[in-house]
Amino acid sequence: MAREFSTVGVVGLGTMGSGIAEVLARSGVSVVAVELDEVASARGRAHLEHSTDRALARGKLDEPGRRQLLERIHHTTALADLSGADLVIEAIPESLDLKAEVFAQLDKITGPDTVLASNTSSLSVTEIGVHTSRPGKVVGMHFFNPAPVLKLIEVVRTVVTEPDVVDDVVAFVRRLGKTPVVIGDRAGFIANALLFGYLNHAVEMYEQRYASREDLDAAMRLGCGYPMGPLALLDLIGLDTAYEILDTMYHQSRNRLHAPAPLLKQMITAGLLGRKTGRGFYTYDAPDSPTVVADAATPASSTMDGARPVGTVGVIGTGTMATGIAEVFARKGYAVVLRARTADRAKAALERVRGSLGRSVAKGRMSEQDADAALDRITPAVEFAGLAEADLVIEAVAEDLAVKQEVFRALDAVLRPGAVLATTTSSLPVIECAAATSRQADVVGMHFFNPAPVMKLVEVVSTIATAPEAAATVHAVCEAVGKHPVHCGDRAGFIVNALLFPYLNDAVKMLEAHYAVADDIDTAMKVGCGLPMGPFELLDVVGLDVSLAIQRTLFNEFREAGFAPAPLLEHLVTAGRLGRKTGKGFRDYT
Repeated sequence: MAREFSTVGVVGLGTMGSGIAEVLARSGVSVVAVELDEVASARGRAHLEHSTDRALARGKLDEPGRRQLLERIHHTTALADLSGADLVIEAIPESLDLKAEVFAQLDKITGPDTVLASNTSSLSVTEIGVHTSRPGKVVGMHFFNPAPVLKLIEVVRTVVTEPDVVDDVVAFVRRLGKTPVVIGDRAGFIANALLFGYLNHAVEMYEQRYASREDLDAAMRLGCGYPMGPLALLDLIGLDTAYEILDTMYHQSRNRLHAPAPLLKQMITAGLLGRKTGRGFYTYDAPDSPTVVADAATPASSTMDGARPVGTVGVIGTGTMATGIAEVFARKGYAVVLRARTADRAKAALERVRGSLGRSVAKGRMSEQDADAALDRITPAVEFAGLAEADLVIEAVAEDLAVKQEVFRALDAVLRPGAVLATTTSSLPVIECAAATSRQADVVGMHFFNPAPVMKLVEVVSTIATAPEAAATVHAVCEAVGKHPVHCGDRAGFIVNALLFPYLNDAVKMLEAHYAVADDIDTAMKVGCGLPMGPFELLDVVGLDVSLAIQRTLFNEFREAGFAPAPLLEHLVTAGRLGRKTGKGFRDYT
């Protein structure tokens, strides 16, 4: 039976500590809240009053409940007042020396069975625990900010933490209404270890001018369903905080992908720390404000100069992506020529479009008349000559370079001058397709996301030969059909896959090292970071074979050791465990 933590101490009443104290008091726990001096203690009280005022205004607390909550918290400036605590949670600044000193004092003040916990987000709990005579009773309890709102708590066990201590803390976390995940003592734990590598990679992309800050952020929001883009999230976290976490992780892991991007250090030196200073990657209307205002880096407009007129769109292919793209354009009034290898394939593709439109009618998203009109705008073709008058042709055939090059050679022979040729490839070099033509300036990548009628994002990929007018044409057409275009250069993964798959690969390596179980890693990223799916859920949906192919492409292009596919991923693919499509992946499906 789990021990009862009825009196809990909280050391440090900054934003995090006061939030933890509020969480504890909400659950009926008596809290002893310790600060350095009366000024800091008063500031902590103000944090609590402000937070509970907001809860009162939103109807999440009533006045008697608020009063009782605040009465459960005893404020003091004396660590000695923690002598009767069953559990003490330290939430002071991220300094190993400061934390070690506090733990050494707590060890002398509290009873031998008192559990000591650190809220550190990046420091070694083991190094903190060795400054006590009871390292077996020392754990990490990493709350996420704001503590009263976010559900995740990472419970960090060291190699000497007693198993019953971990069990008792996990039970207590559940009593608080939070979601615990248990992990070993490694820099960044789960959420930060996976999140900050991804954020650092995004900074490097921006630093290299591979894509704009707006396009990087929009790509991850719209392409992956993330609640915030990476650069906006860094501004919220604070660039100085991010740098400290990355630097700590790098010194433990020696993984170059954790080495803070030089741009971070430069921005910190310039005082550009994010929202808290009013400027970071974006500019805000005031310090601590979430409202972004225009600055020198803001794009002049959402459209691009030099776009060519597009009336007829050709689509090559008959698969899910090709029929989805044809439907997107036909719905918006474009004449569409859908080219298939045979008449039977063309007929089957049209039936798929008809079925999709019918489902939209059944759901009340469009009228039957509009669906019929959209279908009438699609003309099937078998010969490439049927595309001769198209203004834009989008290739959506199999992800095979030889096949795509054959298509582009055939298009080059029949299309009129000035027509734009686009490929929907998600991983192949666009320039390789362009090289098969005599009009490389007119070739561009146009990476739709699946399902094309639903997903808003399109990555517009310019090669070193792409004319600005060709990219502008695709940009304008995307906006005309209600899509959000983002621009990037022609290199493996473009934006989304280049940021997403190294993160997924890192999660596999974490599992492979027995650092945490798949369920806890998924929970940490969904509950702690607000992601729509955990990494292993997503890998099983995407397909482990597809994921491995993308990861290999990234590794072969960048030759970055950290991008090398995790051996576990390769072994699962070899064993035929490809995810949901085979019924077995990281999990088994019925």
